[in-house]
Amino acid sequence: MSAWEALLLGVVEGLTEFLPVSSTGHLTLLFHLLGLPIEEDAFLKTFLIAIQLGAILAILLLYGKRFLVDRALWLRIGVAFVPTGVMGLLLYPLIKGVILGNDGIVVFFLFFVGLVLLLADRLAERARHEDVRELPLLKAAWIGFFQGLAALFPGTSRSGATILGGLLLGLRRKAAAEFSFLLALPTMLVAVGYDLLKSGHQVPEGGWELLLLGFLAALVSALLTVRWMLSFVERFGFRPFAYYRMVLALVYAYFF
Repeated sequence: MSAWEALLLGVVEGLTEFLPVSSTGHLTLLFHLLGLPIEEDAFLKTFLIAIQLGAILAILLLYGKRFLVDRALWLRIGVAFVPTGVMGLLLYPLIKGVILGNDGIVVFFLFFVGLVLLLADRLAERARHEDVRELPLLKAAWIGFFQGLAALFPGTSRSGATILGGLLLGLRRKAAAEFSFLLALPTMLVAVGYDLLKSGHQVPEGGWELLLLGFLAALVSALLTVRWMLSFVERFGFRPFAYYRMVLALVYAYFF
């Protein structure tokens, strides 16, 4: 991997991490286009996970104060994280060793979740909860379960799964998007930290510099994307993202 490839991958991570379009699906496709063997190379899989730290920092910069002082919100994020954490811990070897980078799984879930997101977006018109703090704790736990499924099936999209869960469980569009952003903080921090703890020794010479470039690129592009997404969703909903996912899945399947 060259420096410019690390920067490009970081930009794509930041642009897609918080959109319901699957950052893993985009990055896996980009690895193919760049001729980087994601399925065989352990460092590339670590890079794919580790650059998410840039996106995490972007959310901390934008929402950190609210996250720390709003106890009702903090409680719901904590409850939602529990099923995600349990599923991720138990299934980490399967995800990292077998599932991550699998083209067939990515294509199927890019298309399938796009189709379900179309249906769920219609439910937002009759949503009961304007704010995440109104969400019952049991529903918050179910959203965490949706997020856990996203880790198991690349192409689902972590943000796509949590937004989908939020819409199906009665959150308004903006509230579902914001809860997805905030739930990313503990989820991605633990996931990246655990992977670096397990795989840090496999980072080759020059690898940490590439990770830093990817991290910085992801940070900048995520800061720009999050604010844009909230205004876009309030105007147009999630249907454009759903159609985009399905088209991308067909393009991905045709070429790879």
